[in-house]
Amino acid sequence: MARKGMTLVPGGTVRMGALDFYPEEQPIRGAEVEALWVDDYPVTNAAFRRFVSDTDHVTVAERPPDPDDFPGAEPGLLVPGSQVFDPPSGSVPLDDWTRWWAWIPGADWRHPEGPASSLHGRELHPVVHVGLEDAIAYAAWVGARLPTEAEWEYAARGGLDGTTYAWGEEFMPKGRVMANTWHGRFPYENLAPHGFTRTSPVKKFPPNGFGLYDVTGNVWEWTSSRWTASHAETGHESAEDEAPVSPCCGPAPLREHDRYVMKGGSHLCAPSYCHRYRPAARQAHGPRDTTSHLGFRCVAPA
Repeated sequence: MARKGMTLVPGGTVRMGALDFYPEEQPIRGAEVEALWVDDYPVTNAAFRRFVSDTDHVTVAERPPDPDDFPGAEPGLLVPGSQVFDPPSGSVPLDDWTRWWAWIPGADWRHPEGPASSLHGRELHPVVHVGLEDAIAYAAWVGARLPTEAEWEYAARGGLDGTTYAWGEEFMPKGRVMANTWHGRFPYENLAPHGFTRTSPVKKFPPNGFGLYDVTGNVWEWTSSRWTASHAETGHESAEDEAPVSPCCGPAPLREHDRYVMKGGSHLCAPSYCHRYRPAARQAHGPRDTTSHLGFRCVAPA
């Protein structure tokens, strides 16, 4: 039976990873993926609003942080909030993500840039500021689950084997902008040839070979797979003592020992800094670290 808003992706084999970019993507390894239904695009604000309305779910970012995660912190600082991209006015060292990220009290999925912002005009943008538990709760509500890293990468490749991008080898074929990524000098100059400096509505850019939208850029997406520092370690139950490598445009995990893989890159990925708008790219993220550039999509068995 067909599932509304999802595409049936046939099963097959995927060669995960890449050799030419970042160490955590190595070595290339094969994985078998069974046929499954995949959301056509990331979960939108409108869809997440229906979930919250039906369940009264309160997201991670809407709850005060656990004091145990921040020993020694002043109680007055432990308030609901989230990490929001805050571009500097000029060039800054690229080895310090705190130069372009800010903890904003009151930032959450309803208020993407903080209390003064809203979802007006962004109903069809991907929902952000969601923790892993929020994504899992939504998936259960719709009778689905989060994809594994292998499932996500296989679906994102759209039937193309080993290509750099979800559409082939050329980033902008014949000059066409294929995804919402950063154009210009990160993190202070975004030329935005596609018209967006933050998230964009889903389905604004071409789908991949399976008909899936926004598998590249716009927002990173949660998977259910625990982080490993390389594909050689895939299958380990935990990597709690591993530090994330080659940090990207987002904050390094701040609290939890357990980390999970996020995929796809975001609107903050730039060729000069974070060349991760590729199916092979992967990053570690703490399950309760919410940001303005991370969302999710769901899958279901065929």
